[in-house]
Amino acid sequence: MIPAILLLGLGLAFVVAEVLFPSFGVLSVLATVSIVAAVILAFNDGVNTGIGFLVAAAVLVPVCIMAGLKMFPRTPLGKHMVAGGLSFDSRSATDERDLALVGEEGVVEGACRPAGMARIGDRRVDVVTRGEFLDDGAEVRVVDVQGNRVVVARRQPND
Repeated sequence: MIPAILLLGLGLAFVVAEVLFPSFGVLSVLATVSIVAAVILAFNDGVNTGIGFLVAAAVLVPVCIMAGLKMFPRTPLGKHMVAGGLSFDSRSATDERDLALVGEEGVVEGACRPAGMARIGDRRVDVVTRGEFLDDGAEVRVVDVQGNRVVVARRQPND
C-alpha cells in the first residue's frame, strides 16, 4: 500500500511540474505511468483499495492541474509569459464620475446603434443601449453602470 501511495504522490507532483515547466510531454508521460502504476498496485491490494485509488486519482489530477495553473504566474517563466494588467476588481480602468450617473438624464449626440455618445449634465459620455437604436437628439436615462460601460435607455414620457 505504501508504494502505491508514494507512486500516486509522485504522479501528482509530475502533473504539477508539467504545468510549471515546459517538458514537451515528458513529465506528462511520467505522471501517467506513475498514477497508472499506483492504481495497479492498489488493485493488487484489493478491489476496494484499487477503486479508492482510481477515484482519488480522478479527483486529485484536476485539482493538481488547477493548483499548477494558480502557481504558474508567480514562477520566473510565468512572470515572462503572463501579461500583467488590471484586474476586474481594479477601479483604475473606470471613471469614478460614471458611478454617480445612474438615474441621470441626457440627450444622445449622434445615433446610438447601440453604442454612441450622449451629453449627460455637462459631460459627453460614451454610452451603450440595451440593444435598441436611438436617433440623434433622443432623450435617455442612465439605467446601469458596469465598469466602464454606461448603459442608457430611451426616456419614457411619464418619467
